[in-house]
Amino acid sequence: QVQLVESGGGLVQAGGSLRLSCAASGLTFSSYGMGWFRQVSGKEREFVAAISWTGGSTYYADSVKGRFTISRDYAKNTVYLQMNSLKPEDTAVYLCAAGLATTMSPNSYDYWGQGTQVTVSS
Repeated sequence: QVQLVESGGGLVQAGGSLRLSCAASGLTFSSYGMGWFRQVSGKEREFVAAISWTGGSTYYADSVKGRFTISRDYAKNTVYLQMNSLKPEDTAVYLCAAGLATTMSPNSYDYWGQGTQVTVSS
């Protein structure tokens, strides 16, 4: 049974930082591209960042480029999202996903976590 469990969300002031983690189990982690998406209630799921199965390629939404960094640790089967210079508009539920293809489309991902809330106060 595949499980993706996010952690690290919380409340932070604008300009602050958070690091999200997503621990994967039940799949061959090294074979999957990993992505982070975010969702605000009533809106579509939005791509944030992705990293290829090799870790050699990373992709970012324009809105987070230069502020967020995605990385992965194969020994821990975990993907991270380091978020710096946070803005109130970054407030959302952040979800991680695993897929055999690394794309910006949520439709490409096969497995999803439950999400972790990030709230940025102004």
